[in-house]
Amino acid sequence: APLVNGIVDRFEAVGLRVAGPRRGAAQLEGSKVFAKDFMQRHRIPTARYRSYGDAGAAMEALRCGEYEFPVVVKADGLAAGKGVLICQDLRESLYAIRLVMEERKFGAAGDRVVIEEFLEGEEVSFMVFTDGNRVLSMVPSQDHKAIYDGDKGPNTGGMGAYSVDWILDQEIRHQVMKEIIEATIQGMASDGYPFAGILYAGLMLTSDGPKVLEFNVRFGDPETQVILTRLNSDLLEIFWSIAEGKLNPSEVRWLEDATVCIVMAASGYPGPYEKGMPIRGIEKAASKSHTEVFQAGTSIRENILVSNGGRVLGVTS
Repeated sequence: APLVNGIVDRFEAVGLRVAGPRRGAAQLEGSKVFAKDFMQRHRIPTARYRSYGDAGAAMEALRCGEYEFPVVVKADGLAAGKGVLICQDLRESLYAIRLVMEERKFGAAGDRVVIEEFLEGEEVSFMVFTDGNRVLSMVPSQDHKAIYDGDKGPNTGGMGAYSVDWILDQEIRHQVMKEIIEATIQGMASDGYPFAGILYAGLMLTSDGPKVLEFNVRFGDPETQVILTRLNSDLLEIFWSIAEGKLNPSEVRWLEDATVCIVMAASGYPGPYEKGMPIRGIEKAASKSHTEVFQAGTSIRENILVSNGGRVLGVTS
């Protein structure tokens, strides 16, 4: 949200160093319609789609058989990672349109929706550092979006992730860099939105090759927990070189270790959940070698650590 609202533009206006995309470039995440139109214009592989600003028109298109099920319904704007609904049939898809556009489940993010084909394959998260010219890839990762094991249940902000090099072989990694990442950086520049900072591509490895599910314009959570624990460089130096427009490949080095993060969530999440539950044992868990317990939805009440959100801890080794 700060990037979409123009924090980088504000920093630059007063001469302060900042590593991130300006407001115009942040639309890649801030608007699903902008991102899909951009990808179509620059022939970046993604799912077939149409966008709608009227709930009635969207429902009519679904009823008239313009789509094969399952379909994916996406709120246009920012929705805290929860504005994507996979719909198995007509009933579910009509309910999704009502939820997003009429009941305003995600607020102003539901002013428009994207309805797109459901892509089958293996999902991979691929992030890069870029100064708008040079692009340096991070190690790949996979996250687990659904609340239950076996990819069952509603989507969440991410219930865990892991990172190991063999998630993407060199041939596919080269294809992703050339056809998706570099094409996006070049396309944004040619459209007048030069992109610097962190670019995250959520990918589906389909039988037709890798396709973009979504873009984020910042680190993804919980993928960052498993990726940055493998970083063998100074993150501040990388950010500084991005802000200076002088990203240096020698500054980015990685450990070969495999890493995994498990999210501990409040009971009921991603629906209604309790807050204020006491949290015990972090110090003991964090005392294990190569283990970090990242706090997310927590707070201190009367000197006791308690839960204060849906996703509470990210236990990473």
